[in-house]
Parts: sequence; structure tokens; C-alpha cells
Amino acid sequence: MNDAQLLRYSRHILLNELGIEGQEALLASHALVIGAGGLGSPVCLYLGSAGVGVITVVDHDAVDETNLQRQIAHTLDRVGTPKAESVLQAIAAINPDVVVKPLVRRANDVLLDTLVAQADVVLDCTDNFTTRHAINRACVTHGKPLVSGAAIRLDGQLSVFDPRQPGKPCYACVFPEDSGVEETRCATLGVFAPLVGIVGTMQAAEALKLLSGIGSRLTGQLLMIDGRDMAFNAITLPANPQCPVCGHLHRASVAA
Repeated sequence: MNDAQLLRYSRHILLNELGIEGQEALLASHALVIGAGGLGSPVCLYLGSAGVGVITVVDHDAVDETNLQRQIAHTLDRVGTPKAESVLQAIAAINPDVVVKPLVRRANDVLLDTLVAQADVVLDCTDNFTTRHAINRACVTHGKPLVSGAAIRLDGQLSVFDPRQPGKPCYACVFPEDSGVEETRCATLGVFAPLVGIVGTMQAAEALKLLSGIGSRLTGQLLMIDGRDMAFNAITLPANPQCPVCGHLHRASVAA
């Protein structure tokens, strides 16, 4: 690190758990963020301010005035701007040294297969199950850790799915594609503005811990957040040996 970086990241470097080595690991890391809305906004701002070297942001949508109640990376003067490009401007205003790669595209299987392979950590900040499952499949295929967050009304969820850890579930183990779960979106049910900030900030924290190798993670756990009472409850998530996405990993682990 140069003198400017030593000064910028001095509060990280002072942490015994992180130090210079941990900060250098962040500077050398590549994070892939899918979704630049309510969750993606705090995720990108904190990853950028923390010095993650490369951040690829994927979002096909543009900033709308209704987003501004909760999507803190965007501003009124950027209404109509693609969200991925708006996030680039927001990060650049805080830390211009970070390389931000905005992609104004939908995250489909083909695109994710390429992008996930290049990333060190993937953050799912989307709001639909189809994309969530596509992200999960790519992460399992390429052995990349996935930090998944969700928020609707006053309820939030957070988990880490890491296919590198034997016996741990993937997203499809917990939320199977054929489960018939009804999809709900904040456009119809609403969402408490600070809740997406809480979940997104915690997603960023989990990603930074994964990249720097510090602390324990929420791997194999589902943290449920009740914004009404500010209550946090974690449950252990079992892996499904018959999971069509990651079951082969569990069976291979048992055979070994």
C-alpha cells in the first residue's frame, strides 16, 4: 500500500483481526454484486469504501423516484440513469481508487457463468427467485461463496452459502425451485427503508470477512431479522444430499 492508502484505511489497519495483510487482501479482491437497489446500495457503498479492489455491479434497471426512499446509492439528479452506472458514480465519490465495472444487463445463466468464475465473492441483492437460483447454480458450479440477503415489509433474511465447505447447504437446499413459494416484491407490499440498509450492510460485512479471512461467517445459518421489534434469530440450515444443485458435492464428501 502507498501512503495515501495507509491513511485512507488506517481504521481498518488498526484492527488486530484485519491489519495490513487483511486490507491488502481486500485491495486485491473482486466482488460481484447482482442488484443495485435497496440491498445493493449499501453493499456497494461499503465494499467500495472498504477498498475492495474490483466491484462488478449487474443491474438492468434505471433509477426511479420511488427508489429514493431506500436505495441510498442513488440521487434525485440521477433518476433515469441505469442503476449500475449510478452506483459507479456513488462509489467514485467516496473512493475513486476502486475499479467499478457496471453492467446494465439482466443476470442470466450465460452471463453469470462468466462473471461468477471471475469473482472472489458473490452478493445476491436481487428480488426474484429465478435470478437467485441462477446465481446459486453458478456459485456452486464455480465453487464461489454466496452472500444472500432479502427484505420485504419489516422482515429480513441473511445467509452465506459456501460450496467450498463440506456438508453446508446451498440456496436451493433451503429454498427449492419447485417449492411453490409465492414471490413477493416491495413494489406491491412495501418495505421499511432502514431494513434494506441493515440487511445490505450485514451482507457487506459477511463479504468483507470472507475476503479478508477474519471472524466466523453465517455459513449454514439463516439469520432472520424482525424489524418491528429489532429481533434477530438464527437457525441452522441442513444440507440436502438430494439437492439437484449441490447434492453431488455432499455425496462425494461422504464417499471420500
